[in-house]
Amino acid sequence: MTQKARLPAAIWTLGFVSLLMDISSEMIHSLLPVFLVTTLGASALVVGLIEGAAEATALIVKVFSGVLSDYWGKRKSLAVFGYALGALSKPLFAIASTAGMVFTARFIDRIGKGIRGAPRDALVADIAPREMRGAAFGLRQSLDTVGAFVGPLLAIGLMLLWANDFRAVFWVAVIPGVLAVTLLVFGVREPAPAPTSRAINPIQRASLRRLSRAYWWVVAIGAVFTLARFSEAFLVLRAAEGGLPLALVPLVLIGMNVVYSLSAYPFGRLSDRISHAQLLALGLEC
Repeated sequence: MTQKARLPAAIWTLGFVSLLMDISSEMIHSLLPVFLVTTLGASALVVGLIEGAAEATALIVKVFSGVLSDYWGKRKSLAVFGYALGALSKPLFAIASTAGMVFTARFIDRIGKGIRGAPRDALVADIAPREMRGAAFGLRQSLDTVGAFVGPLLAIGLMLLWANDFRAVFWVAVIPGVLAVTLLVFGVREPAPAPTSRAINPIQRASLRRLSRAYWWVVAIGAVFTLARFSEAFLVLRAAEGGLPLALVPLVLIGMNVVYSLSAYPFGRLSDRISHAQLLALGLEC
């Protein structure tokens, strides 16, 4: 592979699909904790319960969606379904009048995220040349994170323009979500699956035994470090409690995601050249 080798166009398309959906999601999520507390009268405890249940749902569903994509050999159809659920959940935030309705919308949204995540990543791996997979995943993640700070930027602008009208901003967020689904449906062609003798269930005991000890170590370490993570919703609430105007609260997420976006692609490319274990250890230390 020469230095002039380029990633396939489908990788860029998948990246822009992620970008559009993240714009849609983060326009809502960057304002949602404050909307829950100031408009719907929810407590910080309720915000935490909604966020915790939503993220747990996404993680659990992701396991089974990955299994199904291997069993069926159909990555794109599952990814489309997951992105479509995410897009369909957006109007529910705009019409929500209780914390329960927000929970329902968040639950549907995270089911969609869980369904699409693993098959989309597997699709990236299927499309990208083996020697450029790190760069491919880094590019997709970088574009995804660009959406994660463009969304809050748009939310700030619209909140200032429309005098803190949360619901109007949530309605605008529907547009990039629909565009993401449309781009995935018409812009990505799934490669033909490799011929196999028969489909097997990857989570059978015999299949799980084929996974190496090193794999389970990575899973265990990732689980431990995940316990130390807390929802960005509390950062948003803390900023609001500190006196930051409601329209500017999304600045908290913008700063975090700018750093993430600028580092994802370079470190993805670096993973194609150095030990994955060393780079992972560096990231965990940071």
